[in-house]
Amino acid sequence: MSEAQANRGPLAGLTVLDLSRVLAGPWATQMLGDLGADVIKVEQPGMGDDTRRWGPPFLPDGSNDSAYYLCTNRNKRSIAVNMADPEGAEVIRRLAEGADIVVENFRVGGLAKYGLDYESLRAIKPDLIYCSVTGFGQTGPLKDNGGYDFLIQGMSGLMSVTGAADGGPTKVGIPISDLVTGMYATISILAALNHRNATGEGQHIDVALLDSQVALLANQASNFLNGGMVPKRMGNQHPSIVPYQDFACSDGDVLVALGNDKQFRSFCTMLGRSDLAADEAYASTALRSRNRTPLLSELAGELAKWKSGDLIAEMRKLGLPGGRINEIPEVLSHPQIEERGMVHEIARSDGTAVKFLGFPGKFSAAPATYRFAPPRSGEDTADVLRAELGLSEQEIARLREAGVIAEEL
Repeated sequence: MSEAQANRGPLAGLTVLDLSRVLAGPWATQMLGDLGADVIKVEQPGMGDDTRRWGPPFLPDGSNDSAYYLCTNRNKRSIAVNMADPEGAEVIRRLAEGADIVVENFRVGGLAKYGLDYESLRAIKPDLIYCSVTGFGQTGPLKDNGGYDFLIQGMSGLMSVTGAADGGPTKVGIPISDLVTGMYATISILAALNHRNATGEGQHIDVALLDSQVALLANQASNFLNGGMVPKRMGNQHPSIVPYQDFACSDGDVLVALGNDKQFRSFCTMLGRSDLAADEAYASTALRSRNRTPLLSELAGELAKWKSGDLIAEMRKLGLPGGRINEIPEVLSHPQIEERGMVHEIARSDGTAVKFLGFPGKFSAAPATYRFAPPRSGEDTADVLRAELGLSEQEIARLREAGVIAEEL
């Protein structure tokens, strides 16, 4: 990689045609953009990405773009092209011919009528990597159904293990099914790129929200598959590790997450309860899990005597994992987050500032870069068609007048 490429990120030189909207697909393409790829986001004239209107709050620049949209569409150029128009579909096909990767999240078979499905684009670009993101995948009895994050959280079993033990099923506070699907899509695309580098062969990647969320069941699924244990809601407790939850101190709640026997013994000694550390009933992780009720009762009584700040400070001295439950404003202003450079700001084309959370991976040679703020719908249409397809000003004007393309909606 040249120095110029390294300064743009490890994926500099790759072009992504983004036909996706809402969250899972755009989350994947934003990551590719952060890592240096040139991402061309295709939107429908007069409509744009659904999430542009998912507010309040909205950006105060007159665009009516929501904060939701802003979180997942940086490092992209937006073009508004009517793919239902034959000329519009041809514009997109020509862009795909010059792209390395296409990402789409239409219903199964939905792009075939426009000649924008994998087989159609593969015919003109054999080494194309084409990633389809759907609710349930390209096969199976549910393949034609639409998938939404909340629906997937419930269907996947995630909500059955989330929430208070005596409460009802609860969704996670972020759209976790969409986000993890976007991450699996990105991982799959990077793997396909490596395969293409080795063989010259492109491929179709089929990523489903339900598959991705089921894969994320991790230890909970393994507990059932290998131990016959049916996981249940346990609030903030852990199915295997004790203590691993929140406790009430005299002035507020704290988190205690002790992952091994040594930490448990050290914690008990700190509390002045060496008797608990020496008790055979609590001598191992498995025993503490089996005898959690009496142990947690003892610990709750001891921790209620402490002030939260004193407890956390003492735990840190001993290298024991514990902390506060932060509100979003607290965590975003935390010195650790500031030191890690997680919060960034970039200006839109009209000068409006957009704040965002950056890519978490820190690269020693070719770091993530933030080149473009989330664009207005179609604001790059003319520039992209001029630069990528060589269209003249007269051709662009004709397409605009015909309603095939649009700008700055």
